[in-house]
Amino acid sequence: MSTMVLEMPPAGIALFKAIIESYDNLATLRTEDPVRHHLKLYFAPEAGEELDSLIEALTAQFAIVRLASP
Repeated sequence: MSTMVLEMPPAGIALFKAIIESYDNLATLRTEDPVRHHLKLYFAPEAGEELDSLIEALTAQFAIVRLASP
């Protein structure tokens, strides 16, 4: 299992989660740190390239910042 940690303003989190979940079996999204609005994506290594492309496409709209995974 691979992971990715993101940060974004709270106003966009629900829509972002809906978009991620609309891609069947691409990734699972969980809240890593609710105070800092950190989200953690869990995904299969073979889905990494597709997920990277999706995150790249949504970065400007959701003000996404990728964080180093702990």
